[in-house]
Amino acid sequence: MDKRTFLKLSSALMAAPLLPPFIHKMQDQQPITNWAGNLTYSTTNIEYPASVDAIQQLVKKYNKVKVLGTRHCFNTIADSRDRFISLRDMNKVISLDEKAHTVTVEGGIKYGELAPWLNGKGYALHNLASLPHISVAGAITTATHGSGIKNGNLSSAVEALELVKADGNIVHLARKDGDHFYAAVVGLGALGVITKVTLKVQPTYMIRQYVYEQLPLIQLRKNFDAVMSAGYSVSLFTDWTSDHINEVWVKSKVSANASSTSAQDFFGGKAATKNLHPIITLSAENCTEQLGVPGPWYERLPHFKMGFTPSSGKELQAEYFVPWSHAVDAIFAIQNMGKTISPHLFISEIRSIAADDLWLSPCYHQPCATIHFTLKQETEAVMNLLPLIEKALEPFRAKPHWGKLFTMSAAKLNSLYPRLNDFKKIVGEYDPQRKFRNEFLERSLYGAG
Repeated sequence: MDKRTFLKLSSALMAAPLLPPFIHKMQDQQPITNWAGNLTYSTTNIEYPASVDAIQQLVKKYNKVKVLGTRHCFNTIADSRDRFISLRDMNKVISLDEKAHTVTVEGGIKYGELAPWLNGKGYALHNLASLPHISVAGAITTATHGSGIKNGNLSSAVEALELVKADGNIVHLARKDGDHFYAAVVGLGALGVITKVTLKVQPTYMIRQYVYEQLPLIQLRKNFDAVMSAGYSVSLFTDWTSDHINEVWVKSKVSANASSTSAQDFFGGKAATKNLHPIITLSAENCTEQLGVPGPWYERLPHFKMGFTPSSGKELQAEYFVPWSHAVDAIFAIQNMGKTISPHLFISEIRSIAADDLWLSPCYHQPCATIHFTLKQETEAVMNLLPLIEKALEPFRAKPHWGKLFTMSAAKLNSLYPRLNDFKKIVGEYDPQRKFRNEFLERSLYGAG
């Protein structure tokens, strides 16, 4: 290397730190798909900021932008034809306030990353979804949930958040801020980029999990509340083809020194003698430990381990929330459709969620049961099936999961969410130029298209 070349390279290296180091821009050569592969996003323009300042710069720079999370949604709620911002590199714990019992994190951190850190400090979250692979910001903005009649969805743990509005300015919101907070937590990506989230925590705890097979369906008619409250978190799995629930997963809190014990029969269901996958034909290797073996909360509340591909992988998902008072009738309405649904189904899951006060949460001011469908990746057949499911659930005022497949119109959603018009007014304040709007929001909230 000659002296002139050396000096040029040295000057470039010395100057490099003076350039903005916090934006990593990438034009992906390969199409970007969601986790299950059913959805190819409409652009490969994606940027990976590593600071709030960088996010502010990007939001100011572009006329249209959307945040792309861990890509676990099955619909186009996060899609963009223009440009994505990913919070992949904003995945750190910022602070733990032991006096207030809160933890503040960057929006891109995954629950599977946060939970072990929290546990190591002696703390826990109130609940987790079936997958630990999802980001905190993505989960709360779509009202993602676990199960448990006393457990609200994941967004109900939010005490405060920070977001970058369409003009690039930062807004801090807490419960004391009233309407703006209750609109923004389950915000569907419409109000801005969620950069920080403060979550309520509690002392760490242990869980053990038992699985029961072949619960007689009639027991749901007779004892639904008792079945669903039999543990801290309870999930029912069924394929709607028989007069039995295939599997019941019961997750219960235990003391730190608890030992494994044999399970007894459960409302006529038989205790499993080996670990099971919700889809009985699949290996349970990627599922969390069962058979009553105690373990930390974060290794039992999800159904699937962090290091493995969850569920079946190549699939479609839909899910509907029904008010708790209608749960049993709604379940039997779907059971009556078993012959229509089962050819396209891997498995369904029934869960419970407590009421909350977040405007666009499906559990706003009412506890709910959810009926979830893990479906085969037969897109045309599934999209023809969903209107039939929605019609069967219509008498029970069912609401769809915001991040999964559904066909309900904006008018129908407006009738189900009493604060939806109030929400849209706040969206107009935060994003008057419609920077964060996409086709999903225009269609589902505003009735366009």
